[in-house]
Amino acid sequence: MKVIENQTFDMERALYGCRDVLVKNCSFDGPADGESAFKESSNIETEHCFFNLRYPFWHDHGLVIKHGEMTELCRAALWYSDHVEITDTKLHGIKALRECRDIVMKNCDIISPEFGWFVQGLRMEDTAAASEYFMMRSEDLTFRGVNLKGKYSFQYIRNATFENCVFDTKDAFWHGENVTVKDSVVKGEYLAWYSDGLTLINCKIIGTQPLCYCRNLKLIDCEMVDTDLAFEKSDVEAVITTKVDSIKNPRSGKIQVPEAGELIMDDEEAKCEIHINGRLASQ
Repeated sequence: MKVIENQTFDMERALYGCRDVLVKNCSFDGPADGESAFKESSNIETEHCFFNLRYPFWHDHGLVIKHGEMTELCRAALWYSDHVEITDTKLHGIKALRECRDIVMKNCDIISPEFGWFVQGLRMEDTAAASEYFMMRSEDLTFRGVNLKGKYSFQYIRNATFENCVFDTKDAFWHGENVTVKDSVVKGEYLAWYSDGLTLINCKIIGTQPLCYCRNLKLIDCEMVDTDLAFEKSDVEAVITTKVDSIKNPRSGKIQVPEAGELIMDDEEAKCEIHINGRLASQ
């Protein structure tokens, strides 16, 4: 590979179309304010580089980014790219990842509204993220050890597995399909409305009005904290290990819970069996 070291680039399309290049300790910044530094490139590696200009990695194939920093001014950093590895990197610009596929991210720091839209095949590990509309309409996701704070996360995603994560985000998983969450904490309002095929295993669920209007919903040995008006109009099979503040009109299935503060069954279509401390409370 050709090696480029210790340089500063600020011109438009500084390394456009390059191939088989290792870029080390370089800065993409300066008065020319040029964008699209690596557009339409392939087999590129960057190490310890600073990115302060827009759109550096578009239409790239085969990309490794290590120990990088993408500032708030580095907008829309990765679009339309594939076979990408990003490790130990800060991604702090809006819309940092979009319409990319086959991505691996480890030990990253994400502060990026609208991150990860229309992505296919993302594995993310040991990463912290702050974002609104995080990962919208993406699919084939595998997350482990991810800590997220935001709003409107994981809407319309498909085919995803999350393990040992902490999500503090309202309106998460709306319209999600075929999603499994294991050994995680999920905090926020209005969790997973209109989802289909959501399974939560050994999770702690915190927040008002969770899991309503769901189909094929499963909870296995989950805790529920400060969860009122749960399960409205949902088809659900659930084993819950803690008190639920209130349950409202689940449509079908079976819920097992040790205690419920209030059980609201005033909809004639609410046919779910609810067992409280081993006894059938409503059918």
